[in-house]
Amino acid sequence: MPGGRLTQQDRQRIAAGLAEGLSYAEIARRLDRPTSTISREVARNGGPGGYRPQQAHRATVRRARRGTPAPPRAAGPRGGPVEEEIIELAVRSGMPRMTARVHVDLLMSEDGRRTAAELAHRLQVSPASVSVAVNFLVQQGFVRRERDPRRRRDVYVVDDEVWYHSVVISARQTLESARAALARAETAGLDTPAGQRMTRAGAFLERVTLDMLESADRWRPLLM
Repeated sequence: MPGGRLTQQDRQRIAAGLAEGLSYAEIARRLDRPTSTISREVARNGGPGGYRPQQAHRATVRRARRGTPAPPRAAGPRGGPVEEEIIELAVRSGMPRMTARVHVDLLMSEDGRRTAAELAHRLQVSPASVSVAVNFLVQQGFVRRERDPRRRRDVYVVDDEVWYHSVVISARQTLESARAALARAETAGLDTPAGQRMTRAGAFLERVTLDMLESADRWRPLLM
């Protein structure tokens, strides 16, 4: 059933889908699973080129038997080379390292859900550090905040739709900058060098971001 643990047969079908060159979304549809479940499963077990269903299943069984592994020291990223690579890519793109670590921990979790306390415990960092990180991720659309009424605390969620929302939020912020540049160009004077420079920059950014928003809407069904 959707949301249940992957079986060995599921993993064999994932491997077959990867061999056919199918997207994660298509494999997920064939297994009736969320796309994020497939992407996390592959990322945890060698990536698209190194995924082996038998090894992945044995690794999952071992993890289940020994329980959640002890969290590492805060000085380094948790997990293996896949997680470390994703963190480094995020840092190079401008994301603070702690924020990247929180994001990757959510991405690689079984169901894409953690409380702030769980994140602090797993990453061995202060609750304040987690709070700053998750607030940034929520504002940028990378994570969704939900309220757990039973435990009366927030739960932070990564699902397929957050990718769409993060792209849209980023594009709208750039669009605001583009239109501010166009307005500033009029103030400076459209016949001045500064005005002309701002006009070109604003027009370029406006067109690119409008195309991005249109593209995000067009390809959004891939996440469903």
